[in-house]
Amino acid sequence: MGSRADLSGRDLLRLENLDVDIPPDPEAVARTRLAATTDSDNSYLPFVGQERLRDVAARHVSRLSGVSYDGQRNCIVCAGGLSGILNALLATTEVGDEVIVTDPTYAGLINRVRLAGGEPRFVPFVFTPGGAWKLDRAALRQAVGPKTRSLLLMSPSMPSGAVLDEGDWRLVAELCVAGDLLLILDSAMERLLFDRQTPLHPAGLPGMADRTIIVGSASKELRMIGWRVGWIVAPEAYLPDLVAVSLANVVVPVGLAQEAAAIALERSAETLPAYVAELQARRDVLIEELEGLPVGVPAGGWSLLLRAADFGLDGAALSDRLFEQGVCATAMAGWGIEHGAQYLRFVYANEPVPRLRGLGEKVRSALGC
Repeated sequence: MGSRADLSGRDLLRLENLDVDIPPDPEAVARTRLAATTDSDNSYLPFVGQERLRDVAARHVSRLSGVSYDGQRNCIVCAGGLSGILNALLATTEVGDEVIVTDPTYAGLINRVRLAGGEPRFVPFVFTPGGAWKLDRAALRQAVGPKTRSLLLMSPSMPSGAVLDEGDWRLVAELCVAGDLLLILDSAMERLLFDRQTPLHPAGLPGMADRTIIVGSASKELRMIGWRVGWIVAPEAYLPDLVAVSLANVVVPVGLAQEAAAIALERSAETLPAYVAELQARRDVLIEELEGLPVGVPAGGWSLLLRAADFGLDGAALSDRLFEQGVCATAMAGWGIEHGAQYLRFVYANEPVPRLRGLGEKVRSALGC
């Protein structure tokens, strides 16, 4: 869809790709420019990532979770969050292990489970048109079986924007402790929360500090997609395998980007609120524009889903119709079972509020209503 839009030569409303038009922290940009002339940044070393970023990331996760992490004992740097997720899965998954994911879940996460030899086991969110997505707790209990090795979870979840609440996380902790399961937490959006919500971190729950691997990223919260920097914070017992996989996979993350990411992460408590407020304003406009249509209200994150199946369409067909209306939006085939191909995704991180006005009329025209 992105390529189709680029080749069209039209001024299209770009809601198809998980990009963001809000620039990164200027201090991080300035440090990146400096890094291009700095010999120590143009290096393979250290293989596990620069020490300062490891320390900053460990302190960041410690503050959110209440668990004490050390940058040198508990953290390695990776080439973006998805690289970190794959490394964590490769280090902990045997062929045939089941990895629990939500339905829907970003297809890139699902495919990485398969690349690691695992089998994704889908647990649906409950969809209520015009309401927030909720985790199906009964389905989560039923999903845990003898082959279950780990849970790969994200909150806010992508693409739905569903946020796991305290009861959800307590159930996750209960199941992990009872079944000796691992939690791999994709924390790429954990602070992109709307309506004055605050992050809930499962690593701080009883029994979870020793069985939670946290993968963070500069892409979403710090708006540094092109820098390709992430971090893995984990119990010390997992570090040897994580390091071995990382060296065999990417060798070393982007040296030119690591100090910039450290600066942006350190400053994020100051810079994040205005960014989150802008995302919420865009979400609110979409909810207003699509009022009365079967959409799930995201409680955080970058995207919103509309159920095209209510109109006898799948997401791909609606995507084609909307393209003719000047709107790029992506179908969700492969992103879930119950909540997959039936849906269309709108990414609101890459278009400002004035350009989102009028979207509802175009969507209704494409739907024939």
